[in-house]
Amino acid sequence: MSDIKKVSVIGGGTMGNGIAQVFAAAGFNVKLVETQKKYAERAMATIEKNLGRLVAREKMTELESRKALSSIQAVTDLSEGVAEAELVIEAIPENPELKRELFASLSGLAPESAIFATNTSSISVTKLAAWSGRPDKLIGMHFFNPVPLMKLVEVISGHDTSPGVTETVVRISEKLGKIPVIVNDSPGFVSNRVLMPMINEAVFCVYEGVATPEAVDEVMKLGMAHPMGPLRLADFIGLDVCLDILNVLYEGFRDPKYRPCPLLVKKVEAGKLGDKTGEGFFTYPKK
Repeated sequence: MSDIKKVSVIGGGTMGNGIAQVFAAAGFNVKLVETQKKYAERAMATIEKNLGRLVAREKMTELESRKALSSIQAVTDLSEGVAEAELVIEAIPENPELKRELFASLSGLAPESAIFATNTSSISVTKLAAWSGRPDKLIGMHFFNPVPLMKLVEVISGHDTSPGVTETVVRISEKLGKIPVIVNDSPGFVSNRVLMPMINEAVFCVYEGVATPEAVDEVMKLGMAHPMGPLRLADFIGLDVCLDILNVLYEGFRDPKYRPCPLLVKKVEAGKLGDKTGEGFFTYPKK
């Protein structure tokens, strides 16, 4: 398993195109699978732009950039995308039903020897593994946004994940220039189990009139040395994503401390999701 070269990434959104980029830059052959041609083209355009930024900052050469880009093939047919894959990484929206359908399909399309990895930020890896039909070969490989810059990869073994698969994914993460940290399978793992309640409490401070969003973030930046305030971070992540993760935590633990703040729910219902819509707790130029 350690000589993996062919990687398929399912989903070309913010996380998916970033994952495809770092694998290609590390010398892997990547197939990026999207549902429609326009989304595949948009993902490739984003990767090309991000590689160009790295060249401009002298983090890589123009030749390395072109080589990385040429190592990625975007396709819209799932069967074609995973037919030769040695590692399949799922990076679709944080929706259990969508992931269940995907892994049920992948089981009959990818080679039997292929490792399945999920970039889920909160959903049980053990549950996803059961849906995949190959629980010994499925593992959590949780990247952080922006993927090309963030060093951490949370590696999450499910109940039946083979130790050999865990070892392989750790080595692959290191080859990508990342720092893998192994954690146990639990709702939210470590990162979001700690982060999301903090963000939720920051939202409650605004909801209850304790302080403005600007004041909450300023306190956390100046008093706690956070590089980004929790509400600015929530907008960057996406308020819909934050709500999804909090719901997973709440349902997984049945503990009221994970109950999403009504203000967060209201903003998501209003379509004010943060950076991607131009408004969340703060306003931004629309993308």
